[in-house]
Amino acid sequence: MKVLKKALLFVVGIFTLLAVVYVFIGVQKTTSLESGTLKDWRGASIERKAAAVKILRASDDNLEILVKCVDKMATLPDSSDMAVRDATELCFMGMQLKENI
Repeated sequence: MKVLKKALLFVVGIFTLLAVVYVFIGVQKTTSLESGTLKDWRGASIERKAAAVKILRASDDNLEILVKCVDKMATLPDSSDMAVRDATELCFMGMQLKENI
């Protein structure tokens, strides 16, 4: 009976240790908005959005317009799987096309 009790205690201890490690890794996992999807974009603050666009474009030019454009793309149906970098690039290309016409 003592062996069974010790084995059960050992299994519970191992399970608890694994649960703590899993929770710790889950909490530490942060996704950068630049490599995230538009689903991540929707929940981000305006400061994070502006910083992500600034990093992706490596410029402050038209920062507000690009953020608003990506915000608009994030509201489209079935857009949650699109990458933020792709949406930013599409918005930037659209701005360039508009300037050249």
